[in-house]
Amino acid sequence: MTGTEALSDVPTTFTIGGDLPVRRLGFGSMRIAGRGVWGEPTDREGVLRTLKRAVELGVNFIDTADSYGPFVSEQLIREALHPYPGVVVATKAGLTRPGPDQWAPRGDPDYLIAEARGSRERLGVERIDLWQLHRIDPTVPRLEQFQAIRALLDAGVIRHAGLSEVSVEEIEAAREIFPVSTVQNRYNLADRSSEAVLDYCTANGIGFIPWYPLAAGRLTAKDSVLSRIAAGLGANPGQIALAWLLRRSPVVLPIPGTSQVAHLEENVRAASITLSAEDFAVLDRAGRDE
Repeated sequence: MTGTEALSDVPTTFTIGGDLPVRRLGFGSMRIAGRGVWGEPTDREGVLRTLKRAVELGVNFIDTADSYGPFVSEQLIREALHPYPGVVVATKAGLTRPGPDQWAPRGDPDYLIAEARGSRERLGVERIDLWQLHRIDPTVPRLEQFQAIRALLDAGVIRHAGLSEVSVEEIEAAREIFPVSTVQNRYNLADRSSEAVLDYCTANGIGFIPWYPLAAGRLTAKDSVLSRIAAGLGANPGQIALAWLLRRSPVVLPIPGTSQVAHLEENVRAASITLSAEDFAVLDRAGRDE
């Protein structure tokens, strides 16, 4: 496949909340913290170079969370990129960190509001462009969590709000209380469990941020259709998996993450790969069969 009957209508930008345009291929910052998403990175200077290089390459959407470190990712982003000229930094709260690789939801309103204000201070901004509820805490009435988000919007602490790991029903319930600008669910070529959520976001103009975007399961095997298409286009399978996501829907905002400049540059090149209609369909079928 050469990509010559390529679909040329794939947009390169998306406008979050109707007034915040970003380039669709962003950067996820979970991996810039230490092992187990805990503590400082082993190569702090390398991480700072990677963040700066992302912006040099035209990436202007950076996703983080207060729980990455915790707090380490936000602090590194500020050190590397503040005052963020032309860059949108999104963050999240709602997961606490008992230790490395451990995550626990916490959604009581006072906590969420305090964490958002803390993120604002750590990032060094007057208002967070996009703040997302990292998880809906099942032990706290969701209405109370949604009302806390409404309060953050009304107080000007955050500009736009989003949700993470939610169903269509939960998005609709949240939209009764505040405008949902983005949804961040696990989704990739081989994991379609959030297909209905993506379709809902597409129909309603809600940004869909797929986390774990490079996972492709058995499709990464040497003789797989993904590998064959990648070879034909002079790319690697990860780049094709990202290109497929960008073609899947105009609201998709992939955020591949890394702490290394070389890997970052590989990921960013995916935005310049155009899949043919045939290649896209073949990959779509293969992913659904995975």
